[in-house]
Amino acid sequence: MALIRLGFGRQHLCLLKRRSSLLLKLTPVVFAVLLFCEFLIYYLVIFRCDWPEVKTPAHNSGQKTLKAMFLADTHLLGEVRGHWLDKLRREWQMERAFQTSLWLLQPEVVFILGDIFDEGKWSSSQAWADDVARFQKIFRHPRHVQLKVVAGNHDIGFHYQMSTYKIKRFEKVFNPERLFSWKGMNFVLVNSVAQEGDGCHICSEAEAELIEISHKLNCSREERGPGPCRGAPLLPASAPVLLQHFPLFRRSDANCSGEDAAPLEERAIPFKERYDVLSREASQQLLWWLRPRLILSGHTHSACEVLHGAGVPEISVPSFSWRNRNNPSFIMGSMTPTDYALAKCYLPYENTVLATYCVAAGLLVVLILVHSGLLPSPLLFGWNLLRKFKTT
Repeated sequence: MALIRLGFGRQHLCLLKRRSSLLLKLTPVVFAVLLFCEFLIYYLVIFRCDWPEVKTPAHNSGQKTLKAMFLADTHLLGEVRGHWLDKLRREWQMERAFQTSLWLLQPEVVFILGDIFDEGKWSSSQAWADDVARFQKIFRHPRHVQLKVVAGNHDIGFHYQMSTYKIKRFEKVFNPERLFSWKGMNFVLVNSVAQEGDGCHICSEAEAELIEISHKLNCSREERGPGPCRGAPLLPASAPVLLQHFPLFRRSDANCSGEDAAPLEERAIPFKERYDVLSREASQQLLWWLRPRLILSGHTHSACEVLHGAGVPEISVPSFSWRNRNNPSFIMGSMTPTDYALAKCYLPYENTVLATYCVAAGLLVVLILVHSGLLPSPLLFGWNLLRKFKTT
């Protein structure tokens, strides 16, 4: 009886040793895969991005270069449509991508072109406060980096959903300034949801603000003296960069190209005015009032570049969220008062991360089978084959 107990004890001890040995083998593999897929991959991918060079170097002309990041459509999930696992995954991805970009690229200002939240158009006060707290954690930044945000339809609702309460709630968190000037450059941040042109109270106020900004910009291009510009605030004499959520009017994405453009089957679908893009009238008004040198917008979740009027370029910035794209990206801009250069920085592909996890899972299964004796060791199997080949 004592011998049986001793044998059983030795067998149990041997089993524990084998399990411990297996655990010691698997733990480093699991840790290495998680470290790569959830942390290191962002550094490896974003490290390849670099600031573009302006054709006329700023130091040669006495101008200062501004390093600006432009991203759009982060769509932080809310309490209604956001599954907790999806929310956790997407927010972790965006946080790692944003924080890594700040650390590696050192931008001076970051612009987010609307649809920061997914459910701001209907969220309760408590849900809104929760969403804002999560946004501030994900997109935290040093004090020397400025963060500027424009409103999107998911933040305050489409025109028929928009209200003064929602706008004030949004502007309480995000600075409502419409004109931002820095280093001799002007940026106009437009509430494009309010560019409906139907004379509603909110739309009329937004138009009045833009007309006032137009007057200031026009005065900055003229010599001071008696007249309507006398006493007007002195702004840099530089054509502005127009930032908004909705793109200016275009028929469709048929002429868009690139790996992050809309899928081929969707590019020819006509855009609906005041829903997918601004109306013709609102677009012409903005071009006439502001006379921008560059326009950046979001909303479509896909990339596109079009020319308006007398050759004013508009860049549609793809979504920053993996929930909307397999290959999110953002725009890097090196800007001076008279020139600019843009480059795109792609983030890790979701397919790459998933493929890495699948390969790692396969390797773990092989390790477990080899350790349990259900599968011969690949090294031993290869050695036996080599011995057989030598003997023959």
